[in-house]
Amino acid sequence: MTAEQNERCAIEIEPSRTIKLAPKANTEYLNEQQLADYREYRYEFINWIRREGKNPEAYEGYSDYTAYETAYRTARYDAWVWDREDRYTTPPAPAHATAYVENNVAYRDVANSTKGKVEEALARYHDWIHRTHHVDEWDHEQIFNSSGGDAPRDFLTRRERRRVREAALETGDWREASIILACLDAALRPVEVRRARPEWVDVDNELLRIPREESSKNEQDWRTSITTRSANALGEWLDVRADDDRYDDTDALWLTRVGTRYSSRSLSRLVKRMCSAAGIDSAGRSLTLYSLRHSTGTYLTAERDLAATKAQLRHKSSKTTLKYDQVPPDQRRDALYRM
Repeated sequence: MTAEQNERCAIEIEPSRTIKLAPKANTEYLNEQQLADYREYRYEFINWIRREGKNPEAYEGYSDYTAYETAYRTARYDAWVWDREDRYTTPPAPAHATAYVENNVAYRDVANSTKGKVEEALARYHDWIHRTHHVDEWDHEQIFNSSGGDAPRDFLTRRERRRVREAALETGDWREASIILACLDAALRPVEVRRARPEWVDVDNELLRIPREESSKNEQDWRTSITTRSANALGEWLDVRADDDRYDDTDALWLTRVGTRYSSRSLSRLVKRMCSAAGIDSAGRSLTLYSLRHSTGTYLTAERDLAATKAQLRHKSSKTTLKYDQVPPDQRRDALYRM
């Protein structure tokens, strides 16, 4: 075997450690031609993870340890997809990832932190797929916390929610203010911000009406409550939007400053900018649009119940909502005494 051929079988990351491009469990599904194709596919992915996967815009890659773990977790996922589809196929679709987490990963007899690490590996994989294969982003709300426990990751405190809301209103920009206020109330996912249309906004009844075909989970029409201040902000934005020529040929409720629909990355930048303006220290935290969503779920559960949270966050599965059940034991005990 030549050096070049050997390189296409494994990637050396340390003198005594390599990443096999096609682990044995995967090769059992493949003929000679498919194996050669899969190794080339994996070679591109793993090198991307190592060179720029952590921050593609800054060409910052992940550590060799993270690349190693990601490689083997995603190879196992690929094999699951082939078994499900009864054929070799790449790349997997976002729907595959969702089904894999909900029907396979969730039921493994392992720690929740391990399940969370699988979710994160899939997120890296699908980020690469989205960037290189023109496939839709995987819009996924992480179920398991990779650092242990079941609490949602990196959500805003009540005080931080108030400060972010105030910072959004201080911008003098109804577009950005309406996005932040709507997301704080309606816990919108990035894909829902991208798909949002003016017809969703019911100012008089203080609702967002999300049609079935536009909902992230495509299950049913959603009537999502919003506060009076958010309804007013959306009403103001609709008036501004009506006079903006950039919206003449689009039904998007919101466009970025350069006239494109919002993506997960552009929304993350918006959230980080608002947090910075609000004086919120983001060191060691991953603050994204999901931070707003997670905070809504956490505090709505504390104020009401899981049923209200499931409806407000538009969860398909009650299992996803359970991670917001973080009422302290002493509060539960007090409730027992009152019963």
